Amino acid sequence: MSFVEDAMRVLKLTRKPRKDEFIMIAKVTGLGMIIIGVIGTLITVVFDFLGIGV
Repeated sequence: MSFVEDAMRVLKLTRKPRKDEFIMIAKVTGLGMIIIGVIGTLITVVFDFLGIGV
């Protein structure tokens, strides 16, 4: 099978998410972004406190 045939087969199986599915995906994605941001901020604050340049 070629890439185009595989891509067409996948596209035929996909569907638009329902509203509740979309909202759940958006919440989980947003929460993940917030968690990653908090971790990055904490690392920056700790390194600044210790005087280590990043």
